[in-house]
Amino acid sequence: MLDKIIEYVLPQSEILLYILLFLSAIIENLFPPIPGDTITGFGAFLVGTGRLNFWIVYAVTTAGSLLGFMALFILGRYFGYNFFMKRNYKFFSKETIESAIPWFSKYGYLVVLANRFMPGIRSVISLAAGILRLNPLFTGLAALISAAVWNLIFIAVGFSLGTNWDIVKEKFELILRNYNIAAGIIILLIVSALCVKIFLKKRREKKSI
Repeated sequence: MLDKIIEYVLPQSEILLYILLFLSAIIENLFPPIPGDTITGFGAFLVGTGRLNFWIVYAVTTAGSLLGFMALFILGRYFGYNFFMKRNYKFFSKETIESAIPWFSKYGYLVVLANRFMPGIRSVISLAAGILRLNPLFTGLAALISAAVWNLIFIAVGFSLGTNWDIVKEKFELILRNYNIAAGIIILLIVSALCVKIFLKKRREKKSI
């Protein structure tokens, strides 16, 4: 499906390509399975070929990422905790939302600042931030910084990979897969450490009673 979309838009005007990059960055946050980073990589490839402007690609993808993040933040803030716990949506399950909440209690806005670098739970972080009613201004600023840093790195890497899309896509997929595995292991270790810490704390409290 992604290849067909790219084949269709490739001959189109530059404006349509910028719109695609902008929309894909928004949709990626709202619907996590959408491979928005790959489409951003496609934009970086077009920058490398001279078809698109580096800074415009950077601006539209960053703006799209921010809007997508804040859209879920607003939904979480408006509907609240009980709404999502009762419905238990597939991509926003109550387990993943509940697992994200302790991160905020310990690290606060730093979780939002790191959201773009946390594969698989980016969207849950924006939703949980809204549910916990974090300050919209500080949340938006942290989300903007996170998206700006991630996209700058990502587009710069894509720009440097070459001008053959099949090769660029293959390299992108390999980089993303290795990054996601490494980041997933780190996140799992941190979550496990937090769970052990909470368990030991509760155990000590029981003994002291």
